Amino acid sequence: MIRIVTTALLGVVFLSNANCALSQDSTLPKSSTDKEAVRMVTQNFETAFNSGKIDKIVDLFYDGAQIVDDAGGVHKGRTAITDVLTSFFKKFPHSTSKMTSDSIWLISPALAIDEGRRLVTTEDGKASAATRYTLVMIKHDGKWKIASAREVEDDALLTPHDRLEPLAWLVGDWVDEGSDAVVSINCKWAEDKNFLLVKFTAKVEGRPALKSSQRIGWDPMTHKIKSWVFDSDGGYGTGLWSQVDDRWVVKSTAVLPDGQTGAATLMLEPRDKDSYIMKGFDRFRGDEAEPDFEITIVRKPPAPGK
Repeated sequence: MIRIVTTALLGVVFLSNANCALSQDSTLPKSSTDKEAVRMVTQNFETAFNSGKIDKIVDLFYDGAQIVDDAGGVHKGRTAITDVLTSFFKKFPHSTSKMTSDSIWLISPALAIDEGRRLVTTEDGKASAATRYTLVMIKHDGKWKIASAREVEDDALLTPHDRLEPLAWLVGDWVDEGSDAVVSINCKWAEDKNFLLVKFTAKVEGRPALKSSQRIGWDPMTHKIKSWVFDSDGGYGTGLWSQVDDRWVVKSTAVLPDGQTGAATLMLEPRDKDSYIMKGFDRFRGDEAEPDFEITIVRKPPAPGK
């Protein structure tokens, strides 16, 4: 999937003025009560985030906390943190966070580190971001507060299915009805849920013209979503998918039945849950340029009685 966020909660660096040596010493205190209190701060962060309660999140931070985002922007103090959170929830309302702590170190009676993994998912489930987090907490006036936090991308947490979720809107039956051709499209999840399987059937003046099968999945070699397509006439091709805002751009290449090569750029732009626009440009067949096109594809209504 795909990355949707560049805010202080996804892929950013939280820093503070806390200055400490993070060494592991077997003589350091290990209070189960403090360890549980530190763990509770992380749990409260998750609960407040999932409820969209910005004030509750900010209250977990120490007054002197400082945030530096992935673009180098510095956000110091609770007011700045509030602004960052407000911007995030405005863009991605009702997002949820799942935090899994891997270890908690009690460095001193007033200093602790919680390290773990975090998965943030948008409300519609179409996009997610996995990170590894490090929270540095200090004990101030008897309460544990977040003095610094750091999050880095952790793609290893995302399964091939997770990476394809942003394309789940393609699942279903679709149709493009042109002046002299009808193209029917069926898209479904593979049994293993790690691929999308697409079938295209084209008819011209009511007669079958071409059938194609396509498999869409995550390519660990290119670190992109990739598609493989095979035509009934013997042609085949591949495409690399990139998300640009709400649109998908597919850079495709093909080998035609006569041995010529082809290339094109496709853009898929959802209009609503029941229709999307497909545009084709930079199209070539061998050395010859092909015209651009734009078509509207609509979801096929269910058959009567279903």
